[in-house]
Amino acid sequence: MGLTRTDGPLSPSAPQTVNYAIDGPAHKLLFHPFPRRVRASFAGRTVFDTRAGMLLHETALLPVLYVPFTDFDTALLEPSTHTTHCPFKGDATYHSLRVGDQVADNAVWSYPTPTPEASWLAGHASLYWAAAHAWHDEDEQVFGHLTDPYTRVDVRPTSRSVQVRHGDTLIAESSAPQVLSETGLPNRWYLDAADVRLPLEPSPTRTRCPYKGEASYWSVRLPDGALLADAAWSYPGPRPEATRIAGLLSFAHENLTVFVDGQPA
Repeated sequence: MGLTRTDGPLSPSAPQTVNYAIDGPAHKLLFHPFPRRVRASFAGRTVFDTRAGMLLHETALLPVLYVPFTDFDTALLEPSTHTTHCPFKGDATYHSLRVGDQVADNAVWSYPTPTPEASWLAGHASLYWAAAHAWHDEDEQVFGHLTDPYTRVDVRPTSRSVQVRHGDTLIAESSAPQVLSETGLPNRWYLDAADVRLPLEPSPTRTRCPYKGEASYWSVRLPDGALLADAAWSYPGPRPEATRIAGLLSFAHENLTVFVDGQPA
């Protein structure tokens, strides 16, 4: 989403409806300050605590936080022999995290001698999101990844007609849904549970979105007894920017079609 993915201005499929040209390589890098304090912890120890984090926006990738090496607790870092090469950034070296007998191999990487085009990476390092046990944006624990300043979520009530169908079978129908627009993604239509015509069965599946919160999933039981697994989801306690979808249901499945005003969405 944001600048570097889907149809963002630094993506591989940047829009043509512009009155400017971006001069530079097809694969673009943008290093931009992250505006808040960020902390990551591992095995109860703080790996880094920074107020000077930088987001690297890179074509076709989610933004990645880079942190000044001076903000890391270097006592937790063990040098690794692992290396990788990026044609756009240079040769990366790695460190593992160790706290007692807990180890995260090759969890931290950096570019000690980056390419001239990415010289500003020198002195910074990044931590794999999954390697940390917890991340905090200021004092709030966050999940999935840090929010991108160039991504937003808007929820609006609408009187557009929405139907969810499995072939000729009507799953749900509403004339008063909420439409959620998230940068770089298709609109999602959220319906009240009373608008659902077929039985829903709770699923153990859970996902987390840094913009919307934790989602619970539901499967749809068809009249012939077939089950469409995880065909619907809801956010029982969404983040503040998405409170209007609290408890509502949205549908997406390879065997379902969502129609908006009679047209496939």
